[in-house]
Order: sequence, then C-alpha cells, then structure tokens
Amino acid sequence: MNDLVRRHTALSDSDLEWLHLLVSEWQLLSDLSFADLVLWVPTRDGTRYVSVAQMRPNTGPTSYQDDMVGHLVPRGRRPMLDIALDEGRIVREGDPEWREEVPVRVESIPVRREGRVLGVIARNTNLLTVRTPSRLELSYLQSASDLAQMIAAGAFPFPDQQVDMDASPRVGDGLIRLDAEGMVQYASPNALSAYHRLGLATDFVGVHLGQATAELAPSKGPVDEALVKLASGWAPRETEVEGNDAVIQMRAIPLKPKGTHIGSLVLLRDVTELRRRERELMTKDATIREIHHRVKNNLQTVAALLRLQARRIDSESGRAALEEAVRRVGSIAIVHETLSQNLDEKVEFDEIADRVLTMVAEISPGKVAGRRTGRFGILAAEVATPLSMVLTEVIQNALEHGFGPADTGTVEVGAVRGGGTGRDGHRLLITVQDDGVGLPEGFDPHRSGNLGLQIVRTLVEGELGGTFDMVAAPEHGTRVVLDIPVEGDKA
Repeated sequence: MNDLVRRHTALSDSDLEWLHLLVSEWQLLSDLSFADLVLWVPTRDGTRYVSVAQMRPNTGPTSYQDDMVGHLVPRGRRPMLDIALDEGRIVREGDPEWREEVPVRVESIPVRREGRVLGVIARNTNLLTVRTPSRLELSYLQSASDLAQMIAAGAFPFPDQQVDMDASPRVGDGLIRLDAEGMVQYASPNALSAYHRLGLATDFVGVHLGQATAELAPSKGPVDEALVKLASGWAPRETEVEGNDAVIQMRAIPLKPKGTHIGSLVLLRDVTELRRRERELMTKDATIREIHHRVKNNLQTVAALLRLQARRIDSESGRAALEEAVRRVGSIAIVHETLSQNLDEKVEFDEIADRVLTMVAEISPGKVAGRRTGRFGILAAEVATPLSMVLTEVIQNALEHGFGPADTGTVEVGAVRGGGTGRDGHRLLITVQDDGVGLPEGFDPHRSGNLGLQIVRTLVEGELGGTFDMVAAPEHGTRVVLDIPVEGDKA
C-alpha cells in the first residue's frame, strides 16, 4: 500500500498512517457486512482512482475472485465513488452490478480524516446468498452500518488505539451488542457460551454487561470499577477476564455514528485453553533453564575435581592431560550457562567464543594475545555445544604447538556467516590463525594422532556435518579453517 499511495497519490505520510490504521481494523467491517471491501484513493491529478487495499469477509462469500489491489479506474466509470468522494456521504443508490453471473450490491463509504475525504471504501455484497436475515445477521448489519457512518465521519478507527488483529477477538469468536446504558441487546451464541463458561447462569439479554462481568471476575476495588467501565463499552479498550477457571479476551468498541454514544460492540474470545498452554510452556521453559543451570553447576564441579586431582599428580604429562580435560569440560559448561539464561534453545555464540578464547589463553598468560573478528551470530544448542569444544581444542593446539615457552604472538578467531549450500542455504566459515612457528614438514592434520585434532575431526565432520582443514598461514604461522552448515538465523 505504501508504494501505491506514494506513486499515484498526493496523500501525506500522516494520511497514509490513517489508512494503515483503517486497514488494520476493517476486517471487522467486512465480517459484519458479509461483504468485500476495496479501498480506492484518487490519483494525484484527480482523473483516476487506484485501489490500494482489499479485504474479503470471513462470514460470507466473496464478490471478487481476483485481487483488485493496484487497479486503476478513470473517474466517471464508477459514479458512486465520485459522489462519495465529492459529497463526503455514504452512497447506496443504484442497481446491483453483475459480475460473472453474480449480482453484487455496491455501496461507497467515504474515508474521512480531520475533515478531509482521503478515499472511498467500496463495499461489495454477494447477493446470491441473500435470504431472510436471522437476528444475528440483523445485529451484524446494524453494527456494520454504525461503523460505516463512523468511518465517514472520521470517528473510526480510533487513532489512540493500535490493535493487533492477529491476537484480537474477531466477529465470529463472539459478539455482544450493548445499548447506551451498557445493557445487553444481543449476544451471539459464541459470546453466550463464553459467559456461561465464566459462570453466568441467567439469561443474557437485558443484563448490564459491566456489572455482570465484575461479579463473575474475582477482582475488587479499582480494578473492579475499571472492568465495569470497560465491559460497559464506554471506551475502546481490550482486556482479559478470568473467573471460574476460564479466561475470556474482551474488546470494547463504542458506537457513535452521529457523534452521540448509542451503544457498543463487545467482541469476545474464549482463550482458556490458549492461556493454559502458554502457562505450561512457561513452566516447561523454566524447567529447561533450570536443567541447563544444574548441568552447568555439575560440570563446574567435575572441572574442580579434575583440577584438584591434577595438583596431586607428580607426572607432568598426567597433570597436563587433566588440565586439558578441565578446559574441555569448561567449554561445555559455558554453553549450558548461556542456555540457562535464554527462553529458547539458541545462543548468541559471540559471547561464548570470547569466553572460550579467554579461558584457553590462560595457558600462556601475558605472552600470547587472543582476539575475535566477525560474528558467529545465533546458533542452535546442538551446534553451539560441539562448536565450543572444537574452538577450545583448536585454540589450545595453537597455543601449545605454535609458540614456545618464551614466545609472544597472537591467535585470531574469525567468523563469517553467509549463504552457501548448508541447511536453508547458510554456512558459517571459521578461521583460527596464529603467527607461531607453523606446521612441521609433511604434517597431515587428517592423519595426525593428536587427541585434540581427533576430537576436532570427529565433532566437525561427524556431529556438525562440516569440513576441517589445517594449512600454513600466508606469511607465517598456521591457519585452521572450519566450514559448518547452520540454520538461516540472523547473524
């Protein structure tokens, strides 16, 4: 809609925002009218109309099989659009139109903002299914007429209320029509069922909705008074009412078709099962985070025991082997600590990489500096855990074999996230490069018996489904290259 309005019309950005607000709400008008809606806006030169938005009803058959958005029609071809735009009134005159052997009643509703008519809504009703209307249909149509008059007067939508239509109750979920005093004039079967679930045992028509709702909801004091006012429909608000182990989502829409409050629409949806599942998911998430926290604590305990054992061993090689095990366990603990703080099984791996780099660099404090370039981005837990171990082994290998006891230098970890041939077409390219002594003559990383490199090969090729290589750096030192398929999350 933005492109069409800016390309063809002279509307300002604030006018465009009003149209967006209208389009976010007009599913309500379409469903109440049992009709298709098409929003027409005059072009910059005033000679044509361009259709910038379209809505089909959930409550009846469509009048348009094709998408109308983007169509241009000259002024004069549809006289009802001209009259509605020029005179600023709702136009219902004229005979039905025939479209593909289907009779369609067309009405035009001017869209007004701050005294100016920005465009016209064409309301198109398929007449093939017209029959003697039921009480529900009469209530729907009367409410649609009131909303149409409010749109024509610039009183709807409500500029201070942004509604999430995906989460908000819809017409078919449940509808109550109130009079100016807040008394129930009509309640749809779904609305009646929702209030029965709250505990209502009496007849609904003639009941003051605000007072009845406050009695059913276990709240007192100011909250109770606010609920009475909201359920009475005096202000455009949304809330949830809990009672009798049920949760009802409620939205109130005041009706002021001629500037005077004549009543309200209240849309309802029973969200009891949805909220129960949300609570179960929150409990599950909390349990999973607690498990990660306990696993982290247990791994830290194991690392501490290994560290104590290393201090009691006289053998230099045995002590070194236990210290390597401590670092491997520590790298896994870092991932579980991060997961214990998240709501999902994904982690921002840059922080983990930095902590692994710091932990391993403690082997030669003050002599070899470590740094990271690029971003790993967000990774799933099943990727983050083995990757943290791989980084630990590769960095540790660079520090132990690339530098002597008195040497100084740098180990740089680089990460590039981008397209490729991995899952969802994304890969993570990681390089670990040092400026140490380099590789020995004839060294083959794929056949080396070094335990650390064996772990790297197994994790990269087996668990991560990637590739691993170790080559001489362009100037001096060693470069390790890891190419790993990852999901297409944002880096």
